[in-house]
Amino acid sequence: MNKAVFLDRDGTLCVDRHYLCRFEEFELLPGVPEALKLLKDAGFLLIVITNQSGIARGYYTEADFRDFTARMEEYLTGRGVSVDRVYYCPHLPDAAVPSLRRTCDCRKPKTGLFERAVRDFDLDLSACYAVGDRLRDCAVCRGTACRGYLVGRTEPESVIRAVSEGEIPGVSYAPSLYDAAVDVMKSI
Repeated sequence: MNKAVFLDRDGTLCVDRHYLCRFEEFELLPGVPEALKLLKDAGFLLIVITNQSGIARGYYTEADFRDFTARMEEYLTGRGVSVDRVYYCPHLPDAAVPSLRRTCDCRKPKTGLFERAVRDFDLDLSACYAVGDRLRDCAVCRGTACRGYLVGRTEPESVIRAVSEGEIPGVSYAPSLYDAAVDVMKSI
């Protein structure tokens, strides 16, 4: 079985620019390439799991998203690190795009995309981590042996405090992805 780090995209890997799909607006957060290298060198697969409701809202298409993702992966490769897979949810119950209007099992905090990654990569959740700037990015940690890190300051202070004080099982707080990666290195 394999181990992986599930990574949110916006607010975790890059600056959250509200429905980001123009590569010209893409900006990695500080320490991200170094964090990803630490994790990759320790044998973790890097799997991005991202909600992309901008597709369902009609702000950009799935083709636009795939083009953006290819450019992001190329950019990361140029910085010495590669992502193993990007999974995304384009759905919304009230989507403007009729074909994407549904309640699905893949939109975080649901765990359908995590479950798909576990099957696709034969993952041992007890050896995996989930990292994101929102608690929903660590949804896979509920009721499993996967451990998570809430990073940054996106969530309200009350949520960050609850995570920091250990009130949310399986999830710890770290100021950034880099800090989370350093902490993961201490536990392996």
